Amino acid sequence: MNSVDILLLLLGIVIVVRLVRRRPLDSLPPGPEGLPLIGSALDVPRTHQWLTFATWSEKWGDIMSFTMLGQPFVILNSPQHALDMLEKKSAIYSSRAPIPVAGDMIGWSEAMILQPYGPRMRELRKLFSQVMGNTKRVERFQHLVEEETMRFLINLGERTDSLVHDIKKLTGSIIVMIAYGYRSSGDDDVIIKTVDKAMEDFSEVSRPGVFMADIFPILRHVPEWFPGAGWKKGVKEQRKTFLEMVELPYKWVRGQMAVGTALPSFASALLEGDHDAEQEYIIKMASASLYAAGADTTVSSITSFFLAMTCYPEVQRKAQAEIDTVIGQERLPSIADKDLLPYCYALMLEILRWLPVAPMGFPHQLIEDDFHASYFLPKGTLVMVNIWKILHDPALYSDPTTFNPDRFISSPGKEAERDPREFAFGFGRRKCPGIFFAEASIFAAITQTLAVYNILRPVDTNGNPVQPSVEVTGTLISHPAPFQCKIAVRSERAQALLDSIHL
Repeated sequence: MNSVDILLLLLGIVIVVRLVRRRPLDSLPPGPEGLPLIGSALDVPRTHQWLTFATWSEKWGDIMSFTMLGQPFVILNSPQHALDMLEKKSAIYSSRAPIPVAGDMIGWSEAMILQPYGPRMRELRKLFSQVMGNTKRVERFQHLVEEETMRFLINLGERTDSLVHDIKKLTGSIIVMIAYGYRSSGDDDVIIKTVDKAMEDFSEVSRPGVFMADIFPILRHVPEWFPGAGWKKGVKEQRKTFLEMVELPYKWVRGQMAVGTALPSFASALLEGDHDAEQEYIIKMASASLYAAGADTTVSSITSFFLAMTCYPEVQRKAQAEIDTVIGQERLPSIADKDLLPYCYALMLEILRWLPVAPMGFPHQLIEDDFHASYFLPKGTLVMVNIWKILHDPALYSDPTTFNPDRFISSPGKEAERDPREFAFGFGRRKCPGIFFAEASIFAAITQTLAVYNILRPVDTNGNPVQPSVEVTGTLISHPAPFQCKIAVRSERAQALLDSIHL
């Protein structure tokens, strides 16, 4: 028997053992039956899963299930099921399933996104809460957010072709400043490029089905020289990038603290005083988790803002009128003006609802057997919330495909619609701990941009405005597909305001 035959035999044994060890799944919620052994592996698309699951819910309801290679998945398509399970029973619904390649081989299981629920996870969240657990605690960073946003505004109208690139640079500059007190040196900044590469890698390696080793963990031990194991060379490079993302900015801030020049930051605040090796490691991973998670998600929301303003000019005009009336044209709005600008705040909420950053969130793993809504869910079940479906449910949001900030403003005889932050930032003990920082960053980008710029539709060869299509990538972190827009300074006063920015 040659090595290939041995490998195939081992894979067959793994499949049989998995299936034999599972309890009968006929008590799970309804869903597609799938095929023998592989279940629904061929039915679940690799991208835009939320659209498929929304269609399935029309047949199987708000709570449904399927299996892939013996692994049960439960999909929640309603807020009530999501809140009842992931919030009210968060003690047993807050872990993460092991992802052998992305988690163990590359290292993401040490970061918050893939950290299993337990003492270290609780400690990570405690650190986040200490520094940015509420609006008041985030206030210490607001001037940094506003300064980087003003840098972004300078000559923005001349950089339309690089808009998304510049948004990435904006969010990266903000988050690295907040996390480490580090000011980016520009497009070739080594730390920024390292994090960008690490997040690109994570978006790829965390997708289901990318590696056979995620399905058959025994393949992790196959040597690189073995036929078909060439993927391990790429994983080794991704592991190197991950470690650089963790270590480079951390060593930098440690050096700054040693000579007394460190700026206020998440890492420097936590590193004050004496810490043992375990505490220091947790602080290091918390800082890296903040940096990694904050950059890509905020890029998505701010890009969605520019797309929305291009598609809905009447919304843009209404927001600008509010800014002009309340703030005037002698200064830029600040994050502290949030309560004075209810329509602009509603605009931010509608961005979170309209094109959610994480349409399917990330799977929660059940750590013990549970019964819910008369169904039996065995330990190890992966539970996912169709956040996109909830945020586009006509029972919650009128005309949900239309971008309409007014839905979040109450008036006589009309209550505001459900706050999308209940769903857009996740659930229970896995809810995004950086929600207040994300709000501040998005609100600053919205209000300061609209104060001085008009975001316009591009024109065709005949000079007619072109309506951009609203499409998104189908990845874990969803971004608007590439689109065109024009950005023009609103007025001479606005230009004077831009000219007065000196940083």
